[in-house]
Amino acid sequence: MMRTVFLLTLLVLLTACQSSGSGRYSQKHDSPPRFINGDVKTINAVPKYEPYREYNARPYTVLGKRYYPLKTGKGYQAEGVASWYGQKFHGHLTSNGETYNMFAMSAAHKTLPLPSYVRVTNLDNGKQAIVRVNDRGPFHDNRIIDLSYAAATKLDYHNSGVARVKLEVIHVDENNQVTVGNTPTVSWEEYAGIVPATSAEEDNTEARPVSRQTTESTASGDLFIQVAAISDAARAASISDVLSALYQVPAAAPLIDNIYKLRLGPLNSEHQAQALLDELKRNGYPGAYKLAL
Repeated sequence: MMRTVFLLTLLVLLTACQSSGSGRYSQKHDSPPRFINGDVKTINAVPKYEPYREYNARPYTVLGKRYYPLKTGKGYQAEGVASWYGQKFHGHLTSNGETYNMFAMSAAHKTLPLPSYVRVTNLDNGKQAIVRVNDRGPFHDNRIIDLSYAAATKLDYHNSGVARVKLEVIHVDENNQVTVGNTPTVSWEEYAGIVPATSAEEDNTEARPVSRQTTESTASGDLFIQVAAISDAARAASISDVLSALYQVPAAAPLIDNIYKLRLGPLNSEHQAQALLDELKRNGYPGAYKLAL
């Protein structure tokens, strides 16, 4: 709840791609990221048991069409056209009440229960990605799923915009029994034995940035963006987490003279720092500035 409140008040963020009202976004048309911290990470989401959110199971109407969410994703598989969504929706709330991060391996689907895990195969090149569905959309009759920018990059269709794909829900129940698409149910151990081994870098469900730091120590000569000075520790921590997720850079909130100095970094270069600073100023932080430590 605290994370959502700060997103709404600090970033003036509303709902994600399921909404059609005017004036909700700073961009009229969607686009690739304006700011990328190095290469886009494309680490698969790691399926696990998560209870479905009941409030996302109710029928809903968008653009005059009624949708009826499935009670379970178990056994679901389908083929169709995938699109992707990016900068326009980055930082806005998804239908699941989470923050959309175009650099995370996530997706939007019209009727799958939220959250669901889906293996997506690009039928044109055979590349695969595992995503966590936490949003509703895309609301076009000829589209079956909307992937995050990172997932589209992993499937190599981020430049073309759309791709023919196969979807297979990876359903994990309370007893760690796994069903992939319409194949027979197996134990988690059996499932783990038939999928590529997870590397040490793929031990999380998203490509998360380095976690925020709360100490005063920093490496000499490092370049940061100072965003704000905040007296409340919980508020500083919440904003720090939000900005770190949005911009895919480490965030620090060192306590100096009884004030938490909210900083992003260290950054790799002057060029990267200026690009991030420009992005922050566009998104409601006119007082942000570069800081060398």
